[in-house]
Amino acid sequence: MNLTRITLANDHVRLISLEPVHREALRAAASDPAIWRHWPRAIIGEAFDAHFNWQLEEHAAGRWQIYSVVTLGSSGMTGADPIIGQTCFLNIRPDHSGVEVGGTWYAPQAQGGLINPACKLLMLGHAFACGAERVELKTDAENARSRAAILKLGATFEGVFRRHMRRMDGTWRDTAWYSVLRDEWPAVQAGLRQRLTPT
Repeated sequence: MNLTRITLANDHVRLISLEPVHREALRAAASDPAIWRHWPRAIIGEAFDAHFNWQLEEHAAGRWQIYSVVTLGSSGMTGADPIIGQTCFLNIRPDHSGVEVGGTWYAPQAQGGLINPACKLLMLGHAFACGAERVELKTDAENARSRAAILKLGATFEGVFRRHMRRMDGTWRDTAWYSVLRDEWPAVQAGLRQRLTPT
């Protein structure tokens, strides 16, 4: 697997490689504390700059591939700034043809519509085009909304890792794991395209 870093786009979103110039737009998009209820580390307020700087380091080193999510006209969204969140490739394992799609978050106005399926269509498609055999997704086991969204994508639930991470408040997070395999991708892809097709 050779996971290349390129701009990804469809009719709804453009995923652009993280740059320092995105800092303030992402800070604004990330400002609602409700986004981070199930997140394992602090992101907003005084913690934002430290997190953003850490992301730039991970991105530059190639340990993560981080994308800013830019909403396009056909997404149905309006707003002052088109950057409305992030999504990432992480746990990149070239020797084993595996990668995780994660670190995904959206401003509240981008949740529950076309943005997430549009992003996942691009991310999953790119991973498999680059040779992935397995793409993983995970979320806090208590995050019912995220778990439902992952299943709606067509991913397969694999189980729960107990006490996998600490949350920001120090409590233990159990993590629910999901995956899409290469031979499952055509059906998942068709489902995502159908969701994005106007009715």
